[in-house]
Amino acid sequence: MRIAVAGSHGLIGSALVPALTQAGHDVHTLVRRAPTGPREIGWEPERSELPADALRGFDAVIALGGENIGAHRWSGQVKQRLRNSRIIPTTVLADAVAESGVGVFLNASASGFYGDTGETAADETSPHGSGFLADLVVDWEKATEPAQASARVVTLRTAPVLSRRGGILARLRPLYRFGLGARIGDGRQWFSWISLPDEIAAITHVLGDDSIVGPVNLTAPGPVRFADFSAELARAVHRPAVLRVPAALARKAGGEMVEEMVLTSSRVVPALLTDRGFTFTHPHLTSALEYCCA
Repeated sequence: MRIAVAGSHGLIGSALVPALTQAGHDVHTLVRRAPTGPREIGWEPERSELPADALRGFDAVIALGGENIGAHRWSGQVKQRLRNSRIIPTTVLADAVAESGVGVFLNASASGFYGDTGETAADETSPHGSGFLADLVVDWEKATEPAQASARVVTLRTAPVLSRRGGILARLRPLYRFGLGARIGDGRQWFSWISLPDEIAAITHVLGDDSIVGPVNLTAPGPVRFADFSAELARAVHRPAVLRVPAALARKAGGEMVEEMVLTSSRVVPALLTDRGFTFTHPHLTSALEYCCA
């Protein structure tokens, strides 16, 4: 397939592009600067600019962009940046996909769509939740609508990605290695996750399965309590994790971002991937953390 990838320098994109290339696909990347080679396509999504014929002749577009959702407290300004960095590029690409006749459009999304799931296991048929993140994801997915009449559109509702070289573990692993790992809140909140190798394999699987349309949960089949996540991470780095951070203190330190991303339960399951026969390399947290922390 001839594939264009936006967000190719992020954690997921930088792993996906070589994986697709190795699988024999003709991969091009969208870059926000002057192209330096024939496999780069220049665009300026913040100005809603993409050459009209830039995607003509491509079989698929994969969009993975978006400012890091957990890098800063969610001030009004940060919230607007988070929205703009997702919705504007998605809208530009969806319009271009529709105009260019591209057959497949895979767009990043987030498991935060479901909000606080409590004890309920949320699959792709579950309703969206409430809160800033859930509302953002709803609008983000709506931005793909211009492409839906002509292309197979899939929104990739990805959980926090566990990787050796970035993502949530880039922030947590150093703390845990210094013995500063902590249970946040009562630790009973559910935590959904996926390893980077499984994320890449799942995207590749979705790309090749024409029966998958609409939302798909990219999460491991074994969500865990946050207390168990903390204990497993401590075990993986061979350090104790005995600290406790009360929920009130965590809220004071991180505000709404910590409330929605850490203290809220996210029990999301990959029902569609499982139904379509996808096999996880790391279905359980222990093996994923052993891989990431080796």
